[in-house]
Amino acid sequence: MRRTLAALLAALACAAQAAQPLSPDAAQLRAHVLALGDNGARPFGVLDKRRAHLWLFDARGAALGDTPVLLGWARGDDTVPGIGMRPIEQVRPHERTTPAGRFITERGRNARREAVLWVDYEAAVSMHRVVTNVASERRAQRLASPSPRDNRISYGCINLPPAFFDATLQPLAARAAPVLYILPETRPWQTLFGAAWAAS
Repeated sequence: MRRTLAALLAALACAAQAAQPLSPDAAQLRAHVLALGDNGARPFGVLDKRRAHLWLFDARGAALGDTPVLLGWARGDDTVPGIGMRPIEQVRPHERTTPAGRFITERGRNARREAVLWVDYEAAVSMHRVVTNVASERRAQRLASPSPRDNRISYGCINLPPAFFDATLQPLAARAAPVLYILPETRPWQTLFGAAWAAS
């Protein structure tokens, strides 16, 4: 029997409450952020695209929560120049990437006036509640799946369980804009953040 959308979202809320251990790359990146003080006095998040998972920390590195996420359909770490200015229907499948890098997030609203946390405003990449209006995409089911292999579906935005977005991410961002570190999937993460990262 197919579970209802409400039941799936409830299951996602439970999944987000059950802490997942950091992936090795995410653990190394967290340690480097703290060693360099790169986040300053801001909370921060580490997103491992290979695991399709996000971990949040306070400014001192204490865990605040973690959750599975949905990501851009295409594998890749770079944003296509000018993509944020195009109508969404003109974005081709291979261009639907979630960019890797260091981002200072910003609270805002998208074109539908829904609350989002902007990751890269110019590229129209944000974190927001999972979009479930296209039933064939099965986004809630993908989030609830135990495997990260089916978590690639978006146009580049990062989809989160609604309960996690509302109860964890939004209150955190209301106090201070988190720094978001998105691990690359096409090259070693140390090469993405500059010489200081590689040497530390």
